[in-house]
Amino acid sequence: MSQLPSQPTESNTSAATDVTPVVALKELVARLHREQNKIQDLLSSLGFALRSFNNLNQFLELIPLMATRVTDADGSALFLYKPNGQVRLEQLHWQDSRQRKNIRKALETASSQITLVPNSVPLATSTGILDDQMHRCLGPDVQVFGTAILVKHTERGWLYVLSRDPEYSWTETRQKLVRLVADQTAVAIENDELAVELRKKERLDQELEIGAEIQRRLLPRQCPMIPGVVLAARCKPANRVGGDYYDFIPTNHNQTQPNINGSKESIPWGLVIGDVMGKGVPAGLIMTMMRGMLRGEVLHGNSPAKILQNLNRVMYADLENSHRFITLFYSEYDPQNRVLSYSNAAHNPPLWWHAATKNVTRLDTLGMLIGLDANSQYEDAQAQLEPGDTIIYYTDGLTDAAAASGDRFDEENFITSFNAACRYCNGPQEIVDYLFDQVQQFIGPDRQNTDDMTLVVLQIL
Repeated sequence: MSQLPSQPTESNTSAATDVTPVVALKELVARLHREQNKIQDLLSSLGFALRSFNNLNQFLELIPLMATRVTDADGSALFLYKPNGQVRLEQLHWQDSRQRKNIRKALETASSQITLVPNSVPLATSTGILDDQMHRCLGPDVQVFGTAILVKHTERGWLYVLSRDPEYSWTETRQKLVRLVADQTAVAIENDELAVELRKKERLDQELEIGAEIQRRLLPRQCPMIPGVVLAARCKPANRVGGDYYDFIPTNHNQTQPNINGSKESIPWGLVIGDVMGKGVPAGLIMTMMRGMLRGEVLHGNSPAKILQNLNRVMYADLENSHRFITLFYSEYDPQNRVLSYSNAAHNPPLWWHAATKNVTRLDTLGMLIGLDANSQYEDAQAQLEPGDTIIYYTDGLTDAAAASGDRFDEENFITSFNAACRYCNGPQEIVDYLFDQVQQFIGPDRQNTDDMTLVVLQIL
């Protein structure tokens, strides 16, 4: 007779009932742990890509893939604004390759019907506009969740996650993960824009340095040897490229000329100082242009007033629409008779320290700014210099130098300092050094002047 199968005892049934929830809980914990590790690995990979990729497009290709993986969705789409406000489907990831083409076409159709200026409408409204278009183009079977991509509080696009699973739910965790990926995308866009700006700045810095070097080469490298006088000069631009100008110009190409007996005697030298209104590259370009024109004009042998008149007429056409003008003082010193001939186009009048009387006077004539009026007239004047006399040419960067309190160094202080320098300094170079030191002490040792400063000192031996 066969034996019937034994029935489970009450104790065995109770044990099975007790074990099943424990196993299920362990499996749930293990699955959650695996999911957590997967999400951490994906986000870690995204962070590594953000640090490593130099190409923004390469990074953006990863965004839909990462968004799809961390949310277990069917796909993800990244939309970005064009500069004209149109919305562009930047990147798409879709798990089923057979459906990808149709999904892309639907998303492109949805985005092509929208044109928005960033921040022109509330964020929720603009996102809702694209939501409505996507639902209409994708159909009711596709669930959609999107979040805006904000760069410096400016809406730059959207990141969407899509699913065809009717049981799929947008849990709070999934929504946070999508926003996290969107934030990483915003960081990548901002980093790329900062890198572009940095490269532009580096190129500009290189161009400015080239411009500054050219300008330094155009200014006299050293003062010429003129019989009977000693010269010193210094130009200190506020920026790398400045608008101050000074020059020593021989009145002929050879710098010497034979007299009637065949011997050689020194020729007059042009001493000029000028200031282009404004600073930086535009002023530097005008200064460079003016230098070439003036040097050519000097060789024609005209008087200082005629030189300024011709220069003004030539430069007027170039300066008329630039809203920039030039102050210029041109003089010629003749070593044979110690006569300084000059004419002024509204520049700060040079100061003349008389060694015999120990007082200071100005060298000035009537004349308008270069470039203000094509028909401006200028005046000639002369000064008979004596041994020990000192002439100082300067720009208003020194007299307008301001201390932290707002007080200006002003012309009165400058004349007082110049008078003291002529009495106690040993030669033009010491005078230049002393005056620059006085101005720097006035504005403060750690302050930078906001305007170009130039000095030229001529002293009769």
